[in-house]
Amino acid sequence: MQKRAHLRKRLSELKLDGFMVSNLTNVRYLSGFTGSSGFLIIAKKKSVFVTDFRYKEQAHHEVQGCIIRISRRERMKEIRDICNEYGIKKLGFEEDAVSYGEYRKLFRTKIRLRPLSGEIETLRIIKTKDEIASIKKAVSRAEAAFRKLQPHMKEGATELKIALKFEELIKAEGCKLLPFGVIVASGSMSALPHAKPTGRRLKKGDLVVFDWGGECNGYFSDMTRTVLLNGRNIARQKKLYYTVLNAQKRAISTVRSGLKTAIVDAAARDYIEQQGYGDHFGHGTGHGVGLAVHERPVVSWRNKEVIKNNMVFTIEPGIYIPGFGGVRIEDMIIVRQRRAELLTSLPKRLKVIG
Repeated sequence: MQKRAHLRKRLSELKLDGFMVSNLTNVRYLSGFTGSSGFLIIAKKKSVFVTDFRYKEQAHHEVQGCIIRISRRERMKEIRDICNEYGIKKLGFEEDAVSYGEYRKLFRTKIRLRPLSGEIETLRIIKTKDEIASIKKAVSRAEAAFRKLQPHMKEGATELKIALKFEELIKAEGCKLLPFGVIVASGSMSALPHAKPTGRRLKKGDLVVFDWGGECNGYFSDMTRTVLLNGRNIARQKKLYYTVLNAQKRAISTVRSGLKTAIVDAAARDYIEQQGYGDHFGHGTGHGVGLAVHERPVVSWRNKEVIKNNMVFTIEPGIYIPGFGGVRIEDMIIVRQRRAELLTSLPKRLKVIG
């Protein structure tokens, strides 16, 4: 597998004999295993996948190109024996995926240890054709569900009732799991970027934020749309909406291979500040999406990562005014050489209901 070959090349560069992967998302990325218990040790010539009896059949079905071991022993003893068997004297491991207690047990094995951060996440940041195909399907499933939700967006319906129906529709489109609980936030609740659905009923003049995602083959999508319930004196709501939309358009048009992500963030943030809403946009402009719904790259004023071809990330500026409401518009893009290709296709002209 090419992904493991890239990591094996890094072993020589890092002067390691092996690398232990225990973050389950990274295990899946490198081996195909989708279960909840297992780890991978990549040596210079072989890769060994270890799980327990519960996943014996699943491992043999999913894991390709690895030696599979079904262990009935304590994990550290298994790691020690594998290292001895494959001549691993210096072992790299994911520092964010190993607890202090596990580290102490590893240390007692006398294996020389080296904590590493971001090695596999750096590989995951550039998507393959197969990964992009799965993400596109996750997008289309999520968008189909949103279109079918339209009749349920009406005055008097509760956020919670709409959210439950939305999740049902997403799963009916073929998504085996949701990347996160859908957000349906209306009125003043829409000023909370990560609001949870409540029993609040939609009212005239409400801004309503919908944030949701789909799934295909373990890959996710993430998007947001904001709608408006018709009512009196809705000029302010419309102004907020089109300020965010214009900011998003500027950010999307800025995306180029070779630029830093902070420049994309600035394109949206500077426009929102110019319109007088700078104090009401506090989160980053986007994030990567793949096997995790939040992964690299981070599109933020704090991040200087360089944009590269076949990165997939969101562009999602927002404005949130406490006590009044908020607007967020989120699309997914894939980076091409000179432009951003939109993966999401739902209309962005403000939808006014009623």
